[in-house]
Amino acid sequence: MSRIDGSCWQPDVTVATVVVRDGRLLMVEEYAGGDRLVLNQPAGHLEPDESLAQAALRETREETGWDVELTAFIGAYQWKVPDNGRHYLRFAFAAAPLRHDPGVRLDDGIERAIWLTPDELQAERARWRSPMVWQVASDFLAGRRYPLSLLQHVA
Repeated sequence: MSRIDGSCWQPDVTVATVVVRDGRLLMVEEYAGGDRLVLNQPAGHLEPDESLAQAALRETREETGWDVELTAFIGAYQWKVPDNGRHYLRFAFAAAPLRHDPGVRLDDGIERAIWLTPDELQAERARWRSPMVWQVASDFLAGRRYPLSLLQHVA
């Protein structure tokens, strides 16, 4: 889609993974804007030549040290940052934890991975990286699941 000035607008395409173990959600504490410590699902940008599912698995491992198995697609979420007008398109997945590798060096900006109950996450509203954090978690907790086959990677 071209703009009047000839430039091309593109949203940031991201993935996020909801991983649950013993009723707790796997979250990351990460720095946003340099010094603000926020909460997010394991999430990040889609890279060239990567499927959405591959991106979700990679980002989860890079940000938490957890290898997971994707079990369902939760949904697609669109959000515009009020401060700067940046647009995000997030594809969210449900996943089951398989194994943790404590030797993984977490991505830059990631302080730590933590497990929170839904109530604990909701109580930390002021620290959500974006409103998508709770929307994705809430949809997962409400039972929203779609088959992974809904998403196709055409090579």
